[in-house]
Parts: sequence; C-alpha cells; structure tokens
Amino acid sequence: MNDEPQSPETGQPTAAPAARSGTPEVSWERATIEKLVFATLREQQAARRWKLAMRLLWLLVFAALAWAIWHAEELNAPVTTPHTALIEIQGEISADAEASAENVVASLHSAFEDKGAQAIVLLINSPGGSPVQAGIINDEINRLKALHQKKVYAVVEETCASAAYYIAAGADEIYVDKASLVGSIGVLMDGFGFTGLMDKLGIERRLMTAGENKAMLDPFSPQDEAQKAYIQSMLTEIHNQFIAVVRKGRGERLKETPDTFSGLVWSGQQAVNLGLADGLANLDHVAREIVKAEDIVDYTQRENLGYRLARQFGASIGEGMFRAAASAGVKLH
Repeated sequence: MNDEPQSPETGQPTAAPAARSGTPEVSWERATIEKLVFATLREQQAARRWKLAMRLLWLLVFAALAWAIWHAEELNAPVTTPHTALIEIQGEISADAEASAENVVASLHSAFEDKGAQAIVLLINSPGGSPVQAGIINDEINRLKALHQKKVYAVVEETCASAAYYIAAGADEIYVDKASLVGSIGVLMDGFGFTGLMDKLGIERRLMTAGENKAMLDPFSPQDEAQKAYIQSMLTEIHNQFIAVVRKGRGERLKETPDTFSGLVWSGQQAVNLGLADGLANLDHVAREIVKAEDIVDYTQRENLGYRLARQFGASIGEGMFRAAASAGVKLH
C-alpha cells in the first residue's frame, strides 16, 4: 500500500515538504541592521586612520621646520678663513622685498664682523625702488667701512639704476659689464587722473576731508596747482639728497655733465667714461684680482623656507582662532 501523498488533480505522488532546519531564517530587518553596523564601524576605522595620518603629517611638518631653521643657522655660522664676502642685491629695493634694508643691513653686519672677510662685494641687479631703504643701506655701508676698515666693491650685472645706484655709491669702487644699465639718478612719483572720464560718464565725486590737503593727489579730483608745487619741491629735495650721496661717493672721479643727474640711464662703458663706475669686471675678477681672495662666501640674508612656513602656519592658526571666537559670539577689539 502506497502511503505517499498524491496530488488531488493528477493522482500522482508529490514530494514531501523539506524538513525544517534547526537554524532560524535571517530576516531582512536583521540583515539591514548588520549592514548599517558594519558600515558605521568601517567609517569609524577610516576616521581613526585619517586622524592618525594627519597627526603624522603635522609631526613631519614640524620636523621639517625645525631642520630648516637649524640648517639656516648652521649656514650662517661665521667663516674665518680668508675670503671675499658676497652680498646680493636683486630685484626691487623695498621694505617687503628680499632686497630690503633689514635684510641687506643684517648681511652687511655678518660680513663686516667676520674676520676672514677681506672685503665685501655687493652684487647688484636691480632697477631701483625706495629711496628710504636705499638711504638706510648707504648710511650703514659708510658707518661699517669706517668702523671695520674694510673695503666695499659694487659689481653690477644687468642693471644698477635709481635706488640701486644710490646703494652702489657707498662702495669704494664700482665695476660693471660694458652692456650693464647704470644711472637713472632721479626721483619720480606717478599716478593717474580720471576727472575727464568721470565727466563723460556723468559720475560725481563726493569727497569729504578734514584738512585742506588731506586728499592731495586724489586721482578723482582736479589737480591743485599749490599741492602740485608742494609735491614737486619734496621730490626736488629727495633728488638733491641723491645727488649729494653720488658726489660724496664718487668724488673727483665723477665727470659731471648737464645730463648726469637728469635721470638718464647709460651703458656700462658709458658709465665708466662718465665716472659713474671705475671699470669693467665681473664678480670672480674682483675677488681674484682686486680683493686677492678668490674664495667667495655668500652672506646674503634670504627669507628662510622654515621661517616662512612657520609664519604662514602661525597666521593660519590665528585666523582659525579668530573665526572660532567670532562664531562663538566673542568680539575681538
């Protein structure tokens, strides 16, 4: 007798239902929760790894800063063997440039105070800049020469014009290349005037001041003749100071002409003919043949990478603190 269950429609035996396993089925809710939990764990692990990586990166940055600062101090250690001290004056001469009075004067102090430095060479390639910065450098050159009894030579590469020549005039001798550009002994102050354009556009200038000369040289106001004369007198005074420095530095070597102090620029060969320079020579020739100390040691004060990064890092921290305080409602005065 066949006890197997049969289909009521066909009368054929049907398969018995599978026996239930002892392990309960995993519901879709449980699977979803497990996925969320694992995803959260993975995110937490990634966050920990990222935080660890950032800490390691900052550690490397601080190590690099420390090494750069230490290395810069090591390079600035005095050299005592006989040599020619080199100081480069490159680019614009201004307070916020590499050729600032602060940097150049610091370089001069290091060079003059080193007993091994037989003389100082200023290697100049500059179109000029601030008469104030140049005046500070020129004064310090003359003071240190008298104090240490060492000679200073200026060697011009491409250009030695305006404030750069103001500095060079403090040297005992000036050497140039025959094609160098030398001179531009003059003073200028430039600007723009927009009054005609404003009239055409129908723009009205509304300017309020306390003090009749407070808005002197305002580009949006008509030029005042009295103020113009005042500015011109000031430029003439600075020009006369420049002329006095050149005459003092060059002495009887200077062959003055009506164009000498007109602001013209001359070639190196012309500068020699006019007494603005002493001869044609480069840095190596001056060190070898004139200073008699062929070894050249660079004393130029340059902005150290470590200091620059440290300053930028400090500024970013300060900005972050300011923003955090502002967001918290704290006012900084």
